[in-house]
Amino acid sequence: MCNLYKMSRTGIEVSHLFSVSVNSGSNFAPEVYPGYPGLVVAEGRARVMNWGFPVRLKAMKPTSKPKPVTNARDDKLETYFWRDSFEHRRCLIPVTQWAEPEGEQRRMTRTWYAPAGEELFAVAGLWRPTAEWGDAFAMVMTNSSPQMADVHDRMPVVLRREDWAQWTLGAQKDAFTFVQTWPGDLGVERTADRWAGT
Repeated sequence: MCNLYKMSRTGIEVSHLFSVSVNSGSNFAPEVYPGYPGLVVAEGRARVMNWGFPVRLKAMKPTSKPKPVTNARDDKLETYFWRDSFEHRRCLIPVTQWAEPEGEQRRMTRTWYAPAGEELFAVAGLWRPTAEWGDAFAMVMTNSSPQMADVHDRMPVVLRREDWAQWTLGAQKDAFTFVQTWPGDLGVERTADRWAGT
């Protein structure tokens, strides 16, 4: 599952490409980690939300911060946790690359992926308001492309530009048709950069 992605374009660039307004003061880092702000296109504008729906596990101390759940599996979209957002609050997540850890345990490095030839693309997302973090978003995941299957069996749902409006505004039953593995080539960038925590 994706737990790191890049969004190296500005809010203004996103607003032009997605034909939406952008909130002033939309600050986000070029590398987005779980629990941190990322830019999302929802309800006709680009705005910052927190990456991950907050969950408090039974074993957690009352003073512990919630865990951010960043990924919504395609086979779980109709479960209680995701159903309302999938039906009413689908969004677009502007991304320039996403990363997966690759290599030996404790020596894993970052491998970056993107649709070949795309400098900025949209990943299917869901969002909802939360008491803990304000508005929060999650990526929708599906089976991985053969180009990355040896690294991970899941990947983000990458949307074609002509499907952006239908993903966000269409009926729930129609949205399922867009939840599929990216059929085109992926650009793959293997690096020596260590994966955090390995």
